[in-house]
Amino acid sequence: MKRAIGILGGTFDPIHLGHLQPALEAMQTLQLASLRLMPNHIPPHRPQPVATGSQRLAMTLLAAAELPDVTVDDRELRRLTPSYTIDTLIELRQELPDTPLCFLMGMDSLLGLPNWHRWQELTEYAHLVVAIRPGWQPELSCELAEFVATHQVDDPLAVHQQLAGHLIWLQNQPLALSATELRTRLAQGNSLDGLVPQKVADYIRQQGIYRPAVL
Repeated sequence: MKRAIGILGGTFDPIHLGHLQPALEAMQTLQLASLRLMPNHIPPHRPQPVATGSQRLAMTLLAAAELPDVTVDDRELRRLTPSYTIDTLIELRQELPDTPLCFLMGMDSLLGLPNWHRWQELTEYAHLVVAIRPGWQPELSCELAEFVATHQVDDPLAVHQQLAGHLIWLQNQPLALSATELRTRLAQGNSLDGLVPQKVADYIRQQGIYRPAVL
C-alpha cells in the first residue's frame, strides 16, 4: 500500500490562505505524500462562482505552483454535471487502487454532510479528515453522530493503514477568511495582499476579477 494523499475540493473563488493553511497543516500532521487541490465546476449546495472555471483553475494553479507536493486536479471542472464528491472519489479509487485517499473538509462541511449526494458512501472510498477548532464540541444530528461514532479514530496516521473508512478530527486554528469577504474587499477597492498567495493577488488584479459592475 502506498502513502496516503490528500484531496481538497472547493469553488476557490478565489483560493486563499484560509484554504491552504489548514490543508498544509493536515499534510504535515498526517504525513501525506501529496495534496491535490480540486476546483469544483457546479457546486450543488452553494451559490455559483463569480469567476469563470478557467479563472478559478488558473488561480489554483498559481497557488499550487510554489507549494511542494501540491498539485491541481481539474477533473470536476471538465464535467458538465454538478460536482458530486462521491463521483470524484469513485474515479480516484479506480485510478489509485492501492493509495489511501484523505478527503479534507471543514466543520461546516461535516455538519452539512447529510445533504450531500450518497454521503454515507464517502468512507467506502476515502478517509474523511475534519478540521476543528481546539476545544470546540460541535452539536451533531443523531444521524451524523452515529456516522461519526462508527468511523472516527484517534490516531491520525491510521490513514496509512487502510485505503478508506476512517474519520479523523484534526485540530487547528483556522484563519477567519472567506471567499465572500475577500470578494467584498476587492469590490471596495481594498487589497488582498497577505490573504491570498501573491501570484493569485497579481492575477486577480491583472484580470480585473471581482470588480464591481460599471453601469
